[in-house]
Amino acid sequence: MSRRIATLAAAAALSLGATAAGAADLPAFASAPVPLPATWSPWLVRLRVLGILPDPGAKLTAGGAPLAGAGVSITDSAVPELDISYFFTRNISAELILGVTRHSIQGTGSLAGARIGSTWILPPTLTLQYHVDGLGAFRPYVGAGVTYSAFFGEKERGAFTSFRLTSGFAPALQAGFDYMLDEHWGLNVDVKKLFLDTKVKLNAGAVRGRVDIDPWIVGAGIVYKF
Repeated sequence: MSRRIATLAAAAALSLGATAAGAADLPAFASAPVPLPATWSPWLVRLRVLGILPDPGAKLTAGGAPLAGAGVSITDSAVPELDISYFFTRNISAELILGVTRHSIQGTGSLAGARIGSTWILPPTLTLQYHVDGLGAFRPYVGAGVTYSAFFGEKERGAFTSFRLTSGFAPALQAGFDYMLDEHWGLNVDVKKLFLDTKVKLNAGAVRGRVDIDPWIVGAGIVYKF
């Protein structure tokens, strides 16, 4: 009886050894790594070339009497511009644009041919934007905000002895899109409308009134997303 038990024990030991050796030869399967969430930065910058296209109008008086038929024309301008955007969410962002433009102003209508003056305008514009998501590389947006237009470096022309414009705030509307070429770089097209008017004084206030500039601002350039 004891001999039979010893034989069975030996057979069991040999079987366990073979099973362990076979298990050692099987390939090891490591657990799949847990994917990490993609990093997301809220900062984006654009470098654009802008065309500033005024849509002017004017109401002027001389010595307190209306200048019937008097109007103005304002030259277009093309300038480089930098804007910085911060995304609060993937859909909502704020954009600040920085640039400076120079324009010449001439009379029209009853003031036709009169050279009035020239000015520089610094119009930092802050807009709140909504970006449409889920369209792949194409990312359109709309926005609305406010601009503060600072006039400086005014110079009178022709027969005028002084030329002054008043700085102030104005509403702004915006639409555009980014087209991303890869994770960081892309292209941008943007259109803004500023509802900008200003008070004007000529010849120490002898001629004064309001000038509507109301420019369209059309831009195109490159995008970098951090």
